[in-house]
Amino acid sequence: MSGTKDQAGGFSEAEREAMKARAEELRAEKGGRKKATDLEKLLEVIEEMPGQDRAIAAGLHTLVSRTAPELDGRTWYGMPSWAKDGEILLFMQPAGKFGTRYSTVGFNDGAALDDGDMWPTSFAVTRLTPEVKERITELLRRALG
Repeated sequence: MSGTKDQAGGFSEAEREAMKARAEELRAEKGGRKKATDLEKLLEVIEEMPGQDRAIAAGLHTLVSRTAPELDGRTWYGMPSWAKDGEILLFMQPAGKFGTRYSTVGFNDGAALDDGDMWPTSFAVTRLTPEVKERITELLRRALG
């Protein structure tokens, strides 16, 4: 069935088609060719990831696209990331890339997460459960200010 996720938790065929359409829309915008190329590279990187990393990255991309469509998907040091006004705001560090036991979702200093003199900006993620998605959504909204 074309609307279902693939076996490794990647994007469904319908999601892939929607993202291709978005890349075409970006190309049509003035200066949109780079954004389209960046988005396509991000999707390629996600599709090439193994198992759980791919499931987390694909789910994170879907979550970011729905929650913060103003962010531009791209890669950053070969990792999935999303930028605001050209600056990386959110990124995912896959476990498989560095041989660690968990992936990390992190926010750069442009994120408005300030909370006193010390606050977390990076989070270990082993699975993208509904609770984890809800927490990331809250953080992302807060990060955008």
